[in-house]
Amino acid sequence: MSCSGRGQAAAIVGRRHAGEVALALVLAAVPLALPNAYAYDIAINALFSATVCVGLNLLIGYAGQISLGHAAFFGLGAYASGILTTRYGWPPLGALVVGAVGVGGLSWLVALPVLRLKGHFLAMATLGIGIIVSIVLNTESWLTGGSDGLMVGDFTLFGHTLTGDRGWYCVAAGLLLVTVWGSRNLISSPVGRALRALHGCEVAAEVAGINTARYKVMVFVLSAVLAAIVGSLFVHYAGMITPSKTGFMRSIELVTMVVFGGMASIHGAVIGAVILTVLPHLLTQFEDYETMILGAIMVGTMIFMPRGLLVTLAGWRWRGRAS
Repeated sequence: MSCSGRGQAAAIVGRRHAGEVALALVLAAVPLALPNAYAYDIAINALFSATVCVGLNLLIGYAGQISLGHAAFFGLGAYASGILTTRYGWPPLGALVVGAVGVGGLSWLVALPVLRLKGHFLAMATLGIGIIVSIVLNTESWLTGGSDGLMVGDFTLFGHTLTGDRGWYCVAAGLLLVTVWGSRNLISSPVGRALRALHGCEVAAEVAGINTARYKVMVFVLSAVLAAIVGSLFVHYAGMITPSKTGFMRSIELVTMVVFGGMASIHGAVIGAVILTVLPHLLTQFEDYETMILGAIMVGTMIFMPRGLLVTLAGWRWRGRAS
């Protein structure tokens, strides 16, 4: 390859990963603006939610498959780590791996029949899965602690204990960066093109020779495993887990974050998760009106930016340059 050819290739790669570089710089700078432990807690929760939303966006935004029970996979990963480490003395890393593999197997079994459904039937089926998991976690108190929750110890690895706000922030930020980088590469690959074709028209994708069932199951399992990994880490960070973190409302929050930021936009999912995690805390100064203001902001965004925040802003910028 000539020097000019190598230069053009490097420029293309640079542009492709400019978003990841910008995200890394922002994540590195954020701790400079965090004044206390409370601010760190909000930031860490926002990063964990963003990671789950990136995986969920692969399923909803790119493959066009709705899931209203995604918090169940987050909860199963959390409870798997919590139960294995506290009741059976497993090392946290081993419990995380077993939880992720277990959730992957369960989501694969669930996906085979469920993803044959379409539209509101698929939404109701995934909602039912989430409700079943929530009921089991609430009723099997001998194992899960029931509605009181399950207390969990610190995350230790090779004799070192992960403690402190900065340590957990680095873990959450690193996991988000790896997830965004992997998702961007996946979407740029033939798999990503197959997912977009599936979203556009499943019949046309099948006519083109794409095994739509295989790709739907694959992306469903991938998003579920990612949620389980985040859940496994979150339970050690928070020190406990309750069924409320796995319920219907949490699943709706995750879907809302994806839609708010912009479906079929990886960075949009990150922005949506961060804004909708941080914004309620900023609105607490309005006391009784905070929920009303938050709702008005979300409704206004969906009216004037129906494709989501980041996707709409990017479209406005592109039209501005074109004119």
